[in-house]
Amino acid sequence: MLAAAFASLLNWESLALAAAACLGGLIIGALPGLTATMGLALLTTMTIHLSPTNAILVLVCTYVLAIYGGSRTAILLNIPGTPSSAATALDGNVLARRGMAGQAMGMATMGSAVGTLIGLFLLALITPPLGEFALSFGAFEFFWLALFGVLISGNLSGTDPVKGWIAGILGLLVSTIGRETTFGVERFTFGITELSGGIMLLPAMVGAFGFAEVLHVMRRKAKEAVVDNSGRTLPRFREFLRYRWTVLRSGILGTFTGLLPGVGEDVGAWSSYAVAKRFSKTPEEFGKGSLDGLVAAETGNNASVPGAMIPVLTLGIPGSGVAAVLMAALIIHGAQPGPLLMVTSPQLIYDVIAMLVIATFGILILGLSLTRAMVLILRAKDVYLMPIIAVLCVIGPYAIQSRLFDIWVVVAFGVIGYFLRLLNYPMAPLVLGIVLGELLDRNLRRSFVLADGDWTAFFTRPISAVVAAIIVLLLLSQIPFLRKGIGALWGRLSRRTAAKTES
Repeated sequence: MLAAAFASLLNWESLALAAAACLGGLIIGALPGLTATMGLALLTTMTIHLSPTNAILVLVCTYVLAIYGGSRTAILLNIPGTPSSAATALDGNVLARRGMAGQAMGMATMGSAVGTLIGLFLLALITPPLGEFALSFGAFEFFWLALFGVLISGNLSGTDPVKGWIAGILGLLVSTIGRETTFGVERFTFGITELSGGIMLLPAMVGAFGFAEVLHVMRRKAKEAVVDNSGRTLPRFREFLRYRWTVLRSGILGTFTGLLPGVGEDVGAWSSYAVAKRFSKTPEEFGKGSLDGLVAAETGNNASVPGAMIPVLTLGIPGSGVAAVLMAALIIHGAQPGPLLMVTSPQLIYDVIAMLVIATFGILILGLSLTRAMVLILRAKDVYLMPIIAVLCVIGPYAIQSRLFDIWVVVAFGVIGYFLRLLNYPMAPLVLGIVLGELLDRNLRRSFVLADGDWTAFFTRPISAVVAAIIVLLLLSQIPFLRKGIGALWGRLSRRTAAKTES
C-alpha cells in the first residue's frame, strides 16, 4: 500500500504541485504574521478543483514547510515566523550575530528534516497505540499540561526562571481577556467592544517579538551589517552526527507531544529544548548560541507535525490548530478521519506517509539551496531593514481580519515587550502563555464541572498526579536553599557511587 501511495504521487503534475506548495509554505512560515493555519485555510479553498490526492499533497507540504520556515526569520532577525519557532530564536539569532547564520540555518534544516522522518516513522509504526494513549488525557491532565508548558518555557528562556514565570503568567492573564467560552461573560474588557473577542495570538506575537525588536534596535546605536563567516551551509555529516542523541530524543518527544490533542508544535519545540538542556554537558550555553539547543527545538517542532496527524487520522481529533484545518480539508475532499478510517479509507494513511516523505525532501532541497540567499538579509543595515520589518509587522496581522484594532494590539505589545526586554524579561513565555491560556482556562472550568467542584480530583488521577508532581518539583528547584541541599545530596551520592565502582 505504501508502494501504491508513492506510485500515485511520483508524476510530473503531483511533483510540480508539491514543489510549489513547499516554496509557498516556506514563504508563509518565514513571514511574520502569516501562519501555517492561515496558509492552509487559504489553500483549502484553492484546492477544491484538484483531485483529492493532489489537494491533500499540497496541504501537507504547505503544513510541513510552514512550520520549518518560521526558523528562517527566527535565526536571521530574532522574529519567529511562527509560534513554534520561538525556541529556535533563543540560540539561532545569537549564532547569526556571531557570523554563523549559514551554519545555524543548515543545522536547523537537517534537524527539521530528520525530525519529520522520525515523526512519520512513528506515525506508520505505532499509530493505534498512540491514539489510544491520547484518549487517556482528560480535562485535568490538559490543565496541568498547559501550566507545565508555561513554566518550562519560563525556566528555559532566560537567565532568571522567576522572570520567565512572571512573563508566562502575564501571558495567561492576557488570554483571559474577552468573553469566556462557557457562559459568554465579558472579562477585563473595560467597555471596549473590540476586546470582547479577546486578544488574538498573531498580533500579540508579532508585537512582542517583531515590533519590540524594531523599538529595541532604534534605541541603540545603528550597527553595521553582520558578516556571515559560516563558510559552509551544508552541514558535514560528522558535525551533525555529534547531535544524534539530541535529534533522536527530540524527534520522539516531539512526536509524542504532537499527538496530544490541543497542544501543538510550539510545546513540542519547548519540551525538546528543555530535555536537551537537561541532558546537555554544557547547559549554560543554552540561550547563548548553542547548536545543541537549536537542533533540539527544530527537530521537536517538525516531529510534532506527523505526531499531530496521528489523532486526526485515527480519532478524528486534531492535535493542533493547523491539524484542525487539515482535518477540515480532508473532510472537504472526501476523506473521513476517525476510528473507521482503517475500514473506509486505509490507503489514506499510507498516502499521508508518502506525502510527508516528499515534504521532507522539500525541506532539504529548498532549505539548503536558499540558505545563502536568505543570509544576505544580514548584510542590510538596521536603518534600512527595520522600517521594512515595522511595515510587515503591521500588514500581516491587519490582513487577516482587516481590523484597525489589531494594529493597535501590535503597537501595544511592542511597547510592552520593549520595556520587558529592558528589564530582562523573556518574550517567549509571554507568547506561550497566550497560546496555552485558552487551553488552561477551558480545561480548568471543565475539570471543576466534572469533579463537582472537588479540587482533589486534580491530584488523584494517575497522569494528572504525575504532571502535578513534576510542576511542584520544578517550582521547588528554584528555592535557593533547597537547590543547594539537592545539589549537595546529589554530589554525595555521585561520590559514593564512584567509590563503589572503583572498589
